[in-house]
Amino acid sequence: MVRLKDIAIRAAVSVMTVSKALRDEPDVSEATKARLKSLAQQMGYVPDSSAQGLRTRTTKLLGLLIPSSTDPNVVRMMLSIEERAHDLGYDLLLMHTLNTVEREEYCLRRMLARRVDGIFVAPVYRIEPEARIYKELAAQQTRVVLLGPAAPFCNQFPSAQVDDLLASFAATQHLIKLGHKHIAFLAGPTAAPWAQARFEGYRRALRDAGMDVDDSLVFQAGSTTEDGVKAASQMLDESCKATAAQGVNDLVAIGFANTMLDRGVRIPQDISVVGFGNSLTSEYFRVPMTTVRQPKFRLGLAAVEMMLQLLRGQRAETKRLPAELIVRASTAAPGNAISQISQTAPS
Repeated sequence: MVRLKDIAIRAAVSVMTVSKALRDEPDVSEATKARLKSLAQQMGYVPDSSAQGLRTRTTKLLGLLIPSSTDPNVVRMMLSIEERAHDLGYDLLLMHTLNTVEREEYCLRRMLARRVDGIFVAPVYRIEPEARIYKELAAQQTRVVLLGPAAPFCNQFPSAQVDDLLASFAATQHLIKLGHKHIAFLAGPTAAPWAQARFEGYRRALRDAGMDVDDSLVFQAGSTTEDGVKAASQMLDESCKATAAQGVNDLVAIGFANTMLDRGVRIPQDISVVGFGNSLTSEYFRVPMTTVRQPKFRLGLAAVEMMLQLLRGQRAETKRLPAELIVRASTAAPGNAISQISQTAPS
């Protein structure tokens, strides 16, 4: 391992001069800085981050806590955070909650133990209005940026999020303009603010068009492909009159659509399907899916800029970015209602 002393001996200068040159101190000439930096690079010198942290009281380490690296909703955001943090000289400590409260608390405490300079976290949503770990983060004045909307237990922290309500409104409005009057909604986790906002967008679009919200067309799905499969089976079993279905996210919509196709229901001739998220799977699904494109990369960049404000001792305001409806082959004017074909569809 190359030390400052090794560089000083090779350059015939003092260790202090090498240290100051590598820190860009003003009392070392630019020529000497350039020579010593070049020599340090040639010799493979790597700064001791722990020693720097003791001196500057920072670690140049940021925590990133997400549900899972396989979650299509966070991969692009994770990439943009990592790239921007790298450009700024920060390393990332990546951990996964697996959407469990206990693991989330464990991971946050591990990050605090590593003395990270700040934490990006996609919260594990719960119904309770308070969460001990988030109260502790606030009490310790930990720099936290939420990846997604805030819930009551974490609303003291700024967030980078999509305008879920307006995006969902646009998706439902698209189906209404195609002529659909019986639109099912595959709802998400009741405790998740993003799921609540998307359901509210659906409700508002119906009301705006003078249509009532039919509770028989609302199915509690969840957030996974398996949840979408269950919702489709329930809809077919109940001979639902829906001519369109709007999923709370792409995974639910894809599970739903796949089951419909397997049961002989045609998309979009018999039922139109809309997702939310614009995952790669939605674009290359058996029937390319109409969905909402979230600006995931820009969300990550916005989150880092908010973190920089916090690191500078400034106040960071929540940023809400617009989303875009992407129309593909899974939506069309109404055809047969599910109730007309579910009895004859193969099981």
